[in-house]
Amino acid sequence: MNDEGSGMFDAYIICGTPRTGSTLLCKLLASTGTSGDPHSFYRRQDLSEWADEWKLPARDTMGELEFDVAYFDAAITAGKGGTGIFGLRLMRENLDELSAILDRIFPGLASDKARFEQAFGRILYIHLSRENKLAQAISLIKAQQTGLWHIAPDGTEIERVAPAQEPRYDFERIKGELAKLEAYDAAWNIWFAAQRITPLRVGYDRLSADPAAALLAICEALGVRPPNAGDIRPGVAKLADETSLDWMRRYRLDASG
Repeated sequence: MNDEGSGMFDAYIICGTPRTGSTLLCKLLASTGTSGDPHSFYRRQDLSEWADEWKLPARDTMGELEFDVAYFDAAITAGKGGTGIFGLRLMRENLDELSAILDRIFPGLASDKARFEQAFGRILYIHLSRENKLAQAISLIKAQQTGLWHIAPDGTEIERVAPAQEPRYDFERIKGELAKLEAYDAAWNIWFAAQRITPLRVGYDRLSADPAAALLAICEALGVRPPNAGDIRPGVAKLADETSLDWMRRYRLDASG
């Protein structure tokens, strides 16, 4: 195994949908010190924030391509986190936008896969999926309603985006999010098939039940030195609670009525 990331892969992309444990996985990979520092660098809502953090020139002072290249270079540096391998978290809703950006930087390539390989080198695609899509939809809606997205294992809030509010059961909203999440996950599989990509598949249930085992398997696939299993400490905890279970029961009853 190569500690510098110059072995089997130059990069990995965590291909996910919201509330599949991607924040847990990103923190685990970053904690290894050998596997980059993955973030959602191409989530459209966060582009300006990342550009500011990297102290890029104001977007209106640059041409579109010039900004794309400057942002791409900064993202590569950030995503490597001082290691030899680049990490990226990518939601399906942002895939087409990223491909369009890479097409401007690396024009003339015939496929998404070709553009990604030109940009990032040898890539391990990690498909992160949640088997229970209803639980996933409920988790997403509760986070949106309460403003609380992530907590640490000790219960400390890690990410809150709005003042605390009580969650409210909404059958139609759950139904809509469930359909959207199912469509996004299916779209990943369609894209993998079209690009002739065989991803490493990681399920939410396995990841949340045994984060250390999931991390060690990914390190092995990447060809990087894994941490000692006893040193692995998950950085986030589950937010599912009795309200989540109650909503699942209510939704199934309402859906069958």
